[in-house]
Amino acid sequence: MIRRYIVALHVALMTADAAIAVGLFAGISLVRFGPTWPATWDTVGIDARIAAILYGAAVVLVLWVQGLYRLRVRWSRRREVLDVLIAVVLLAVVVFTALFLFKLPDVSRLFLLMLFPTQAAATITIRAVIRWSFTRLRGRGYNARYFLIIGANPAAQRFADAIERHRALGLRAVGHLAGPTDRARGTDRRVRRPVLGDLDDIESILHNVVVDEVVVCLDLEDRAMTVPIARLCEEEGRVVRIPITEFGPVVPGGLIEMLDGVEVQSLAYGPDRTLGLLIKRSMDVVLAALGLIVLSPLLLLVALIIRLKDGSPILFRQTRVGLHGRPFQLIKFRTMVPEAEALLAELEAHNEISGPAFKLTNDPRLSRTGGWLRRASIDELPQLWNVLRGEMSLVGPRPPLPREVQVYDVWHRRRLSMQPGITGLWQVSARREADFDRWVRLDLDYIDRWSLWLDLKIMLRTIPAMVEGQGR
Repeated sequence: MIRRYIVALHVALMTADAAIAVGLFAGISLVRFGPTWPATWDTVGIDARIAAILYGAAVVLVLWVQGLYRLRVRWSRRREVLDVLIAVVLLAVVVFTALFLFKLPDVSRLFLLMLFPTQAAATITIRAVIRWSFTRLRGRGYNARYFLIIGANPAAQRFADAIERHRALGLRAVGHLAGPTDRARGTDRRVRRPVLGDLDDIESILHNVVVDEVVVCLDLEDRAMTVPIARLCEEEGRVVRIPITEFGPVVPGGLIEMLDGVEVQSLAYGPDRTLGLLIKRSMDVVLAALGLIVLSPLLLLVALIIRLKDGSPILFRQTRVGLHGRPFQLIKFRTMVPEAEALLAELEAHNEISGPAFKLTNDPRLSRTGGWLRRASIDELPQLWNVLRGEMSLVGPRPPLPREVQVYDVWHRRRLSMQPGITGLWQVSARREADFDRWVRLDLDYIDRWSLWLDLKIMLRTIPAMVEGQGR
């Protein structure tokens, strides 16, 4: 179940398994045949690099066949060690059988006898290290995701316990909302986690507490409320999980997953292309790190200019709202006078945006360097650090201010269902648009149509916008 959270672990395991296999093939070839080991494989009629890659793919394949990339109902280290040994033995049998059938006497049997035991030991070790690392990081709250339990009854408590037992998922319960039957029967007083309120409080909780997922475990008498809850979560961009009873699914659609033998209906609103989102995050880390290194001379030069012309501080930090309401400190080069926030109230009557956001083209609060920094969007470059920290993405909806989010309509809030970005669809297509609702519609269009290709197109369109000085 909950493959969007376990996929990172599985990708890490698969990548490590393949890399270890390729590395062992080359390393043991070096030990067995010496520095000229590629030439030795050439005499057999096999290119050494292709042989190593094929061996790595074969190792991953047999591990996959053995079920070592699935979320297990009851995972144990002993079971995994046994399955790795079975997989490696299976691979060895296949290889030796193929050598016999195809009469390939030139392939060193001693090499193979060294390779397979080492492969088993290395695979068991690296998988243990990766699992330990994931569990430790998630245990410390790194990349944690939070779920709200709708229902305060024994079944709801058991299901929440089952989710949190899989620590590698990184899912944590924030508490329960009690249904009418829970209150009437008093079961809400017997759950271990905090009861945050009743069903009438769901909108307030979603707006004031970081909630990534909503788990609906209502009593049978209250099941009719499941559909309205799911629809509200859809508007807000939350994932909904519903354990399926003997009466079947309550809400049409969704994906059926398993958790500890229980069927669960998963309704994901917004991008749920799990592997694609993982690649997106990997690209963010690589490109942000590369950008900070390559642009470091420019960043230092801009910092020096601001210091000489406008004085301190050089950087401007401001609380913004990220994924599902997570607050974080956005970093920019300072483009306004230090007392800019205090002067905002005097300028709100001149706001050029119809809606919660604030924009003023000729803002009198701009510092001496602020105008050209904004026109060239250079003031945004320090946000690469926010991307590296995982608070932002290179591409996504712009992160709003808390005061803006407080006056959002419900449909506006779905723009918080994806990681905010430095650039986005509205920045490259409607940057001077004065209607806030139009901004939001473009953000929602980006969320609904998201793909890696769309991100690439937006990044490519951002470059000429910066060169032409379209920033505001």
